[in-house]
Amino acid sequence: MSMTVLQQHQTAEHTSRNRRTLEAALDIDPGTTRFASQTHSTIVLCSGDKGWGQVDTLGEGDAIISEDGRAPIAILVADCLPIAFTTDYGPTAIAHAGRVGLLNGVIQNTVRHLQSLDAQSSGSITATIGPGICGSCYEVPKLMRDQAALDHPAISSETSWGTAALDLPAAAGFILQQLGVEVQRISECTFTNERLFSHRRAPGGGRLAGIVWPTRKV
Repeated sequence: MSMTVLQQHQTAEHTSRNRRTLEAALDIDPGTTRFASQTHSTIVLCSGDKGWGQVDTLGEGDAIISEDGRAPIAILVADCLPIAFTTDYGPTAIAHAGRVGLLNGVIQNTVRHLQSLDAQSSGSITATIGPGICGSCYEVPKLMRDQAALDHPAISSETSWGTAALDLPAAAGFILQQLGVEVQRISECTFTNERLFSHRRAPGGGRLAGIVWPTRKV
């Protein structure tokens, strides 16, 4: 799904075909899905009126908001977390939460932006945490784990082989719950599930797309 991270022998045209195939399967108008140039930031972008068929990306950012919930929005991952947001008052969002973005506040920024669009301040937000590397597989230096846990205790973990690790899904879930967001989780580990792309298991092997899109009314 990435125009720049390509599997061997693939080109940007392969990615374009993959995107069009996915859009057709989801009943999304071709070329209208919005993507961001992801930099592990906390920047939240607005979806605007142009999809990837007109502009490659919306610019640098790691979350996208559709203020009316009508734009198909997407982020790309391969171990980092895709987090999809829906609301009962209209807006939707999608966020890319890797270690850096999660620790720096991309989830909080996304939720606060959604909350700012709730005119009555009484709506609810639901977040779905998609597949990412799990706390039993995301090995990091012990010092990194311990420093991250100072502000986010839920992130502290240990690999299945007994070394220091980070649990991004647990940390994301805790942050979301503290913000009053209803949390759902797809418990699939990208590192162990070979049907999914994993940068740690196979660097440069490709990217998964996390998408929020409106269904057509019949």
